[in-house]
Amino acid sequence: MRDTAGPVRGLVRITAPVAFARQQLVPIIGDFLREFPQVRLQVEVTDRIVSLSSEGFDLAIRHSDSLPETHVALPLCETRTLLVASPHYLAQQGRPVKPQDLAQHNCLYYPRGVESPRWTFAALDSNEQVQVRIQGSFATNNSESIRDAALQGLGIAMLPDFSASAALKSGSLQQVLTEWQCIDAFAARLWLVRPWSAQVPRAVTTLTHWLRARFVNG
Repeated sequence: MRDTAGPVRGLVRITAPVAFARQQLVPIIGDFLREFPQVRLQVEVTDRIVSLSSEGFDLAIRHSDSLPETHVALPLCETRTLLVASPHYLAQQGRPVKPQDLAQHNCLYYPRGVESPRWTFAALDSNEQVQVRIQGSFATNNSESIRDAALQGLGIAMLPDFSASAALKSGSLQQVLTEWQCIDAFAARLWLVRPWSAQVPRAVTTLTHWLRARFVNG
């Protein structure tokens, strides 16, 4: 009954991917805390898919196409996968004009198993699809680290848009192969996920609605 009356209050434990948390979530979280000063937030920044129920989290931001059926999932925002490189790298190595050109470039990639990395593309103006076997000197399972390697001029990186947006706005990275869409790489949407419960704390629902208003409409 206390949770239904008076100001929104309480602790919300949330988990979010590293790049999204650092670049998109944390910069706006002060606005939420000023609007709801009796709410406390504890954010675990990790690219690991945590178990919300067993690890005690109220909410997760997931960048995934696979969501647990036992949880409630609400779309947060659409995302795109981009190919980017620094102006220095492009000046030195040239700009690819078709996906097949990537075979001759140093590609910075997110490793997925032990198989040789391949990037798949679909043409925006036709039904053509192309798969390219790429190679590169640096791979890591964190998109911010891939972005930072691209900023150093090491190669062409495949990144989710939220990890590349600030560098693209500043001009320190440039998008390449804009006539092609990267597919089967990163998920096409970010989700807000919480364990199913008949009674959800008001602080959790308030944060959920606030985040969706910022990102769905933003």
